[in-house]
Amino acid sequence: MKVLAIELLHQRSDPVILAKAMELSSFGYFKQSTIREMIDFFCQTIVKRTAVGQRQSVTAEDYVCHVFVRQDGLAGVFVCDDEYPTRVAFSVLTKVVEQYSLEHSSGSWATSTWPPLVESLKDAQDPKKIDKIAAIQSELDDTTEILRRTIQDTLKRGEQLDELVTKSKTLSVQSQVFYTRARATNSCCILM
Repeated sequence: MKVLAIELLHQRSDPVILAKAMELSSFGYFKQSTIREMIDFFCQTIVKRTAVGQRQSVTAEDYVCHVFVRQDGLAGVFVCDDEYPTRVAFSVLTKVVEQYSLEHSSGSWATSTWPPLVESLKDAQDPKKIDKIAAIQSELDDTTEILRRTIQDTLKRGEQLDELVTKSKTLSVQSQVFYTRARATNSCCILM
C-alpha cells in the first residue's frame, strides 16, 4: 500500500492547486517530473468534474484518486495504489481539508507550501497508524495466518483431520456426525 500524493485545490472553472505533498521515490529520478505533472493534471481534472459536496474514487490503472469537494469549493485529492483502504483515504482527506480550512480562511486561499500536508502524507503511508479498524484487521489477518499455518503443520505430521475427529474425546457424537456430513457436502472445497 503506497500513497503517492495528497493535494488541496480550489474548485472553480479551472481548479487551482493550493498545496500538495508527493512521495515519488519509488519511481526513477527521470520519471518523477513527468509523474508529478500527470498527478497534478489528474487532480485538477477530477476536481473539476466532481460536484460540490460529493466524494468519489476514480481508478486509473493500478492507482486510485479519492476526491472530496466541500461546499465552499475546497477540495482534497488522495492518490494511492489500488490496495489502499478507501475508508482510510477519505478519513485522511477529511482531516487534512478541515485542518487547512481552520488555518486559512476562504479569502486567503493561495498556492503555498503547507507543512502539515507533508506530515499527513508520511503518516498515511501506514494506514494502521491512522485507522484503528485497519490495525485490528491487520492483527486479525496475522492471527488467521498463524492459525492456518498451525493447522497445516499439524496435518503435515501425518495426522489426518478425520482421524483426529474420530479419536477426539472432547467432541460429542453429534459434532462428529456434523463434521462428517459437512465434509461430504463440501467435498469440493479445500481447507485453507
